[in-house]
Amino acid sequence: MRSSMSLRVAKCRCGELRAECYGEPQRVSVCHCLECQRRTGSAFAVQARYAKTDVEIEGSSRLYERTGDSGMWARYHFCPDCGSTVYYENEDTPGVYAIPVGAFADPNFPAPQRSIYEIRMHLWTDVKGDAIHRER
Repeated sequence: MRSSMSLRVAKCRCGELRAECYGEPQRVSVCHCLECQRRTGSAFAVQARYAKTDVEIEGSSRLYERTGDSGMWARYHFCPDCGSTVYYENEDTPGVYAIPVGAFADPNFPAPQRSIYEIRMHLWTDVKGDAIHRER
């Protein structure tokens, strides 16, 4: 079955930690929360969600866990060598991995459908898309 599905590979900067993602993402979103800004070192984060059953992880990772505004945990898996986050899990979406879109290094990656935490969005940021659902 997977042989007929598209394959996208996300990896860390040094290439030691990889996530092979089969099929299309369930959702692509932009998050403007302060924690995503700190994690990425940018003004926002863009991530694709895949069912865990559609992702194969290769390589070792270290884990960082934090509690979000909702009181639920988020677990970030990053390369112990170069420090890049390659995938993470959120307590409120069991069975799903979120993969930072930049880890795919693919300018043709599907556009986001959601923009969340816009209350924290930098004033100069303008997220565009045909069907973006906006959440403050």
